[in-house]
Amino acid sequence: MTFAISALDYTVLAAAIASGGTLWQAARREARAETRYPSTGEIVTLAAGEFAGARVHIDIRGPEAAPQIVLIHGASGSLRDMTFRLAPALERNYRLFIVDRPGFGWSDPLKHDSIFRQARLLQAATSQLGARQPLIVGHSYGGAVALAWASEAPDSLSGLVLLAAASQEWHTPLPWLYRLTAPALGQALAVPVISAWAPDGAVSSAVEEVFAPEAMPEGYIAHFGPQMTLRRKTMRANARQRANLEAEIRQMVPRYHQIHVPVELLHGDRDTIVDLGIHSRPTQALLPQAQLTVLQGAGHMINHTRLDAVLAAIRRIAP
Repeated sequence: MTFAISALDYTVLAAAIASGGTLWQAARREARAETRYPSTGEIVTLAAGEFAGARVHIDIRGPEAAPQIVLIHGASGSLRDMTFRLAPALERNYRLFIVDRPGFGWSDPLKHDSIFRQARLLQAATSQLGARQPLIVGHSYGGAVALAWASEAPDSLSGLVLLAAASQEWHTPLPWLYRLTAPALGQALAVPVISAWAPDGAVSSAVEEVFAPEAMPEGYIAHFGPQMTLRRKTMRANARQRANLEAEIRQMVPRYHQIHVPVELLHGDRDTIVDLGIHSRPTQALLPQAQLTVLQGAGHMINHTRLDAVLAAIRRIAP
């Protein structure tokens, strides 16, 4: 028996082969990344409540009796961003709870994700491990989660240190990468292709751009592991979170009057990722107890490039 194969059949066959190759390559790269960047802390399974069964990866450091701090990383990251320079500078004098946000590092993605649900999840997970009214330090997107924590449960923390935090709505278009990867079709088709085939050099260049105009510290990429962010589940979570962020912040801003803890805002005047004038300046005006430190010549990654200023802000609230 013979079969006639049409041009359409060849197209479908080629697409199937290409798709299979892409999925195989994506899985291969993911396995390699997870082997190279294993869990560094404890994977906590929430015991009860709204998030029962959810798993959150938390790296705990420092003396048990010391003042407590929760460190929350930004978009496209993991707790490894906080353990490169900031955590080592704090761990002798503070009890640190360094978290992987949902979908990043070794934490599970979160259904019906939002900055509010992330805040409640991280509060529940750190509380299960013994955190009681900690100081919350959040960078970039993590700063929005920190503000959500404070506005959702203002009595559950002792203060906020917000580093280049997204804290106000803005009116620029969503970057093209998220326009591509946030919709359902992009999540199904574009994400595996990027995960499988994004060149390592392009990934490294993208990380360097986030530090601009300042230099990326030597050894950062090797420690941070951007390959973990290229995993399909992480890219999907990151894209959804980023696409929904502005609307969630718009919903949160009217709650800022509920925040009564001390607040330190730090922001670079040359940050092109989260603009000082759009975010931290108006947020300071809404939080009379907030102190704003503008870092001259600094870009977005001030938790690395302006470590002394960050440490000083933390000590003002949690000496």
